[in-house]
Amino acid sequence: MTGIIINQLEALLESDSRLITKASQFSSFIFNSFENINWAGFYFFDGIKLILGPFQGNTACEMIEISNGVCGKAFSKAMVINVPDVNVFPGHISCDCNSRSELVIPLIKEGKIFGVFDIDSPICGRFSSEEKLFTVLVEIFSSHVEYSDRFSPVFAAITGDV
Repeated sequence: MTGIIINQLEALLESDSRLITKASQFSSFIFNSFENINWAGFYFFDGIKLILGPFQGNTACEMIEISNGVCGKAFSKAMVINVPDVNVFPGHISCDCNSRSELVIPLIKEGKIFGVFDIDSPICGRFSSEEKLFTVLVEIFSSHVEYSDRFSPVFAAITGDV
């Protein structure tokens, strides 16, 4: 099953070179390929804070300070953060009251962090058995993004840096 998912993702990401298209397709792929996920999406770093990018699920926080919440902590420490129960995570930002667990994976290309991918679930402990798989999938996404895309007009439009 894992091999099939990776092959599907590789094919999906090779079909277009634009960051916004890849990010949109990736968030939809994750949201629709796995059970018990109620939000999957990107926050891109604009040089100051994390800015909402393409996602699937309910509406979300538009901006997150890098010192706040699970996304901010994952970004500032450049590490995967798996929160089995968001109700016990100090400083958790609740965008969807139905979310019970969260997995945030940094987006790293050429040693530079450019955002995070955030996945929420209505089930406590949802990501404990698949953390490594989701991390690999995000690494595959990052490998298909040209770091120069960060400076493209699309990226600038996503982050508001126009």
